[in-house]
Formats: sequence, C-alpha cells, structure tokens
Amino acid sequence: MVGQALVKDWMSKNVLTVDPKTPIAEAYRLMKERKVRRLPVVKDGRLLGIVTLGDVREASPSIATSLSVWEINYLWAQLTVDRVMKTDVIKLSPDATVLEAARLMLEHKISGLPVLENGKIVGIITESDIFRMLVTTEQAKA
Repeated sequence: MVGQALVKDWMSKNVLTVDPKTPIAEAYRLMKERKVRRLPVVKDGRLLGIVTLGDVREASPSIATSLSVWEINYLWAQLTVDRVMKTDVIKLSPDATVLEAARLMLEHKISGLPVLENGKIVGIITESDIFRMLVTTEQAKA
C-alpha cells in the first residue's frame, strides 16, 4: 500500500557524502561522476548540511567578470562546500512514510531528504525513489 510504504524500504543507501572542507570543484566532479544532484556534508559522522548541484552552479564564476582565467581557477579551487551548503536541512527517520517524505518535499520545494537514525545518515530519499516506488507498486498490481 502506497500510503503505508516506509522510507527505509525505498531510500538510497550507501550515500555519498563530503567533508565541509571539500573543494567545491571536487564536489561538482563527484556529483557529475556519480550522477547525483545532492551531497550531504558530514563531519565526524554528524550531518552539517547539504550541497546541491544548484548550489554549486550558483557559486560558479560568471562569464561577466574582469578576472583572468588563472584568478578564476585559483578562487574556484579555494572555495569549499561549507561556504555554499544549506545548513537548515530537513531530514527524516527511516521509519517515516514515503507519503510524509513526499509531503515535506512538496511543502519545502526540495527534491531529496537525508535519512537519519540515531543522528547518523543511513540513506537519502529523493523524488526519483518515490517515482520508482509508485511505478513498482503499480506494476505489482497488474
């Protein structure tokens, strides 16, 4: 039953995380390489924030600048995810329902939520996970 589906059964596990001092260029490379749009920022096992592909793009240098290519590359290399991450992260328990996750995503206009258990990140649930659940559930009915 869709309304009773639990986050722990549909979330992505083995979440790729980054340290707050990870250079933003490295975070961008990881997101592109792993085909993810968000990276939880973790230090000593504790969630500090989340950085999204949009955050990285907003922090990217503009073409309308008087800086040289070398200056831009130097500044870009110095910028770390803790400077652009969101710290007011909405999170869920693995025992929350997928419907609750969907409601939070709609309400806050976000596309993914870290899943925490005992203060540690154990997964992430995204719009894609919810779509997968809906399609799988419908196919099972047929």
